[in-house]
Formats: sequence, C-alpha cells, structure tokens
Amino acid sequence: MAKKQGGAFKLTYATMFNPPEELHTRYERALNKVKREMGKDIPMIIGGKEVRASEKFENRSPINRDWVLGVFQKGEAKHAERAIAAARKAFPAWSRTPWRQRVRLLRRAAALIDRRIYEFGAVLSLEVGKNRMEALGDAAEAADLIRYACDQMEANNGFIVQMGKDPLKGYRARNLSVLRPYGVWVVISPFNFPAALTGGPSGAALLAGNTIVMKPASDTPWTTRLLAECFRDAGIPEGVFNYVTGPGRTVGETLITHPGVDGITFTGSYDVGMRIYAQFAKGRYPRPTILEMGGKNPSIVSRHADLERAATGIIRSAFGLQGQKCSANSRIYVERPAYRRLVGMLVELTEKLTLGDPTERHIFLGPVINRSAYRSFKRYTEELSQAGTFLTGGRVVTEGDLRKGFYCQPTIVADVPHDHRLWREEMFLPITMVHPVNSLQQAMKLANDSQYGLTAGFYGTEEEAAWFFENIQAGVTYANRPQGATTGAWPGFQPFGGWKGSGSSGKNAGGHYYLQLYMHEQVQTLIR
Repeated sequence: MAKKQGGAFKLTYATMFNPPEELHTRYERALNKVKREMGKDIPMIIGGKEVRASEKFENRSPINRDWVLGVFQKGEAKHAERAIAAARKAFPAWSRTPWRQRVRLLRRAAALIDRRIYEFGAVLSLEVGKNRMEALGDAAEAADLIRYACDQMEANNGFIVQMGKDPLKGYRARNLSVLRPYGVWVVISPFNFPAALTGGPSGAALLAGNTIVMKPASDTPWTTRLLAECFRDAGIPEGVFNYVTGPGRTVGETLITHPGVDGITFTGSYDVGMRIYAQFAKGRYPRPTILEMGGKNPSIVSRHADLERAATGIIRSAFGLQGQKCSANSRIYVERPAYRRLVGMLVELTEKLTLGDPTERHIFLGPVINRSAYRSFKRYTEELSQAGTFLTGGRVVTEGDLRKGFYCQPTIVADVPHDHRLWREEMFLPITMVHPVNSLQQAMKLANDSQYGLTAGFYGTEEEAAWFFENIQAGVTYANRPQGATTGAWPGFQPFGGWKGSGSSGKNAGGHYYLQLYMHEQVQTLIR
C-alpha cells in the first residue's frame, strides 16, 4: 500500500494510528472525486444485469443530512426472488468451477478492492460517518478477509482429504472426504462495517462454490455496490453474485423465508439474529446459519496494570466509530486501588477527542448513523442521568456546522447500580460505563454475567492475563493492548467471532475454521 520508514506499511486497525502521509493525500484526492459524483441513481445487480425498481430511496449522509449520496432502488419481494432464481441458475456451473480458478477470481477481486481503497474509504466516511483511518481500515479488511479465505483453500488443497483404505481382501478402496458447497447463500450485512462484513462472508461463500445474494443495510448501500463492482470486474460470472437493496420487511424477509436459500450469514442485532435462527429452522431440513449478533464487551483493569496503556486502549475501543461496533468496550471494571486514577485518565483522554466531520484529518469521532440512533442516545442518556453520574459527555451537539448531522458526545457514566438494565443491553452508541470492584474474581463474575460473549479486554500482569484468558467467556480476547481494549481484530491475526448470544457457529471469521462453514462434507468411496 504505502511506504513508511523505508518499509511497507500494512494498514490494520492496530496500525492505523500513525499512518504515512501518503494515505492522507490519496484519501483527500479520492474524497474530492467521490463528492463530485454524489447523487447518482444507482441500480441493483441481479443475474449480471443492472436492475432498477419503480420506487427509490435517498441515501443521505449522517455528517450533513443535506448531502444526498445517491438514489438507490427500493427493491420489493419480487427482486429478492429474482436474485435467488439467478443464483440458483448459476450454481451448477460455479460449483463445478475448479477451486483453483475460484481462488484466482477472488484474489483478483481483493486486488480490485486494494486498487479502489481510497474511493472505498471516502464513501465509507460519507455513508457511515467513519473517520478516514477507520474507513480505510474497513475496506482493507474486506480485501484481507477474501485473501485469507483463499490462503486457507490453498493450504487445505481445496479440502479434499484422502482417508484410510478399507482392508477388503481382493479389492482396493479409495475413500475421499470432500467439502462441497451448499447452494445459494444470502449475506445480510450491517451498516457499521459494510465493506468487511459483506466482503468477508461473500468472499468465503463464493470461494466455497456457493452463489450469493448480498443485501446491505439500508443506511449503507453505496459501499456494498462498490464491492459488487469489484466482484463483477474480477470476472465472476453473471448470477454468481447478486446485489439487492430495499427494506428488511420486504427484500430482507423474502431472503430469510425463501425455500430456495440454502444458507445465510447475518451480522446485526441479537433480536433479529435470533428471529432468523428460528425462521431458518422452519425449513424442510436444517440449513446453516452463521450469525454474529453483537456484544456487551467488558474490560477488566487490575491494580497492577499499566494504567496509561489501559486508558488508551479503553478509550479507543469505547469511542472508535462512535461506539457503533459490536466489539465496543461498553463495560469497564477496575480494581479499587486503581479506580480513581484510571477514571481521571479516561475522562482526560475523552475530553481531548475531536468530534465533527470525519472526513477531516484531525477528527476522531463522527456522527452516529441515523436519526434513530441519535434519538436512542438522548433516551439512554436521560435514563442514565437518573441512575448514575456523568463523568464527561452526555448530550447531543447541535451547534454550528454539526447541527445538520447526528453528533453525540462521547460519554462515560459511573455509579450506575449493577442491576440496571443498561449493564446488559447493547446500546451501540458512544456510551461506556465504569464500575469499581474489590477483586479480579468479582470483576470476572460481572464480566461473564451477560448473554453476550463477543470480545473482552484485560490489563494487568502476565500471570493475571493467563487467568483472564482461562476464565473469560468471549470469543476474542486481548490483554495489555493499547491499540484497543476490545476492538481491532484482523484476519489472520485475531479471528473474529463470539460465544453465547454473540454468535451461532463457534468459529471466528478470518481464522482457520471459518471457510469450512460454507461447505458440507461428502465422503466418496470407490471400490476397485
């Protein structure tokens, strides 16, 4: 990508805090170009054809609601059905395409994402409200997730395994275990990572030999359209991937309930994910569901911790992307001897954070995604003001240029009784709560007292960290990490997935066991 200190700079969520100047220059150039192209009518892609609907919807930026980013198609059930039919028609040929050829095409798609990464970044900032480094990271992660899946396919020789030979007198046996695709796969992606959490599962499903229908969140159709273009321009055949936009109650509901769908990947809320899980169980037979359903992620700080490192990691994870990450650090448990000092450091760091237009270089926090999130922030902070103490933040910002967007102050709350519901409910906003504990054992009990089990962080000695890893109930765990207490996973480094109500598969994306979820096993016995 770019050069830094004489060597290659690899952009990840852990390295993004000190990028080379070239990233800023190229981002700003792309941003100017993207702004000139705003407002176009952008079609769906179904069966390789660009498709428009009779009704449209405007995609407006949360930075400034006067900005119309594009006009998108308000698809109907018939468009979802048409996309499923196109995917079913394309499946036989694609599933029989040699796996090495699929790898070549998907690597080409990843390379196209790299080539367009600054365009992706600019669109992600305008559409989601991500600061420029978070936006570029989202796009880079999409490409790396696809590449990592390709690496796994190659490392496992297409998942064709020679098994043992039956001891049959007078005969020779050949037994093969082969992983084969399911069929038509639906990918429903969230607003917060529309590149990575569409590109990653879509790439894995395609690489496995499935055909796909991609449906983005209604707040973020533009980013996913760019991804669809990369698949198309890489040479992936017509109908193998399909991109549809429209409301969840029509397009989404059809994709979830249609008997022609063989598997689904959904990233979003616990309530919607569990409904999909139950709905999919009503089919004629079990079908795979890969669900990532959020988190209420704790960090635990020992009295022995490096508090500067802890404070830095906690603030980055609590308020990156305005707290709108399923991995955001929303609960902080601190041993009492360290509590007062750490709280002071957290407040000081938070009050230094810059809030504003996230396309500007010096801005850390942009707006929340939409009016619903904005109203939720006001509702939650009103409730918390009755239950605890605001250490900093607690209000929306309506002054100056920010009055046209959805801007909320980063907020730290203390003294909230631990039986309060907001210790358990995912708020998905720039709000975190801090609580003193008498011991690490008490902290662990509180940390695990949750229906979620996505990510968790710890700060303390290495011996304490070993105890933390052994006892915490979460799928992604970090210790002594200033780059982020609970956030910052990257394919091939920290595979991402959750336990309990945070995930359905028990296997993490961007890791050793994820690609196999998109295939089922066939054992082939040939007797000679």
